[in-house]
Amino acid sequence: MKKIIDYILSVVYLIHFGLTLLVFHVIQIIAFHVFGKKVHKVSVDWLNFFLTYGLYLTGARITLNKQSEIPEDRPIIFVANHQSTFDIPAIIWFLRKYHPRFVSKIELAKGVPSISYNLRKSGAALINRKDGKQAIVEIARLGKLIQDEKSSAIIFPEGTRTATGIMKPFVAGGVATLLKRAPDAIIIPVAINGTGSFNPKGIFPLKSFSKLSWTTLPGIEPAGKKVEDILAEAQSAIQNILDQK
Repeated sequence: MKKIIDYILSVVYLIHFGLTLLVFHVIQIIAFHVFGKKVHKVSVDWLNFFLTYGLYLTGARITLNKQSEIPEDRPIIFVANHQSTFDIPAIIWFLRKYHPRFVSKIELAKGVPSISYNLRKSGAALINRKDGKQAIVEIARLGKLIQDEKSSAIIFPEGTRTATGIMKPFVAGGVATLLKRAPDAIIIPVAINGTGSFNPKGIFPLKSFSKLSWTTLPGIEPAGKKVEDILAEAQSAIQNILDQK
């Protein structure tokens, strides 16, 4: 019976998901070309509001937590574990005040309504994982952008999704490049829990009545620390949240 419910609610949510992407793709284009970047960002925020809270259609329980205050007067590098495609909308909505931009693989810059358009227009770092030089240049550009704007970047240092909840070691390269160009940045770990088991088979069916949470943890000051030590501290803090099931 539970499996039947999973299939039914998955269909309902994925229809909502697809229609939301299509509608907001048009809204984003109008917002960007008619009203400019600020209105475009607002449209992206609301896109991700609907994608996030649409998860209630599957019976999901959604929790967004801040364990400490996040500064608004300096650049921020959010460092998160990565379990699922569904990690991203809640991060954008939850952290919208900080104008977050992703370090993302370049393949996502084409072919996905709303998402690809936003990646291209938002200033995200679109990296080619087969071209190390291009990746460094893109991440460095993003680092300078968040330094100048006092905005934020989001990076998944595992480099790939781990749906099981068992994290892979955090890789230092991307964060190190961001810090070189954004020396005033603070590192904020973000623990994402439950999204991997929410779609264990990739996209369908989703697991109804899942408990999904996003938690920002106390910041880590990078001054005087090796990037590897910073990431080890961030990963340990995230793991502590994942262990509290």
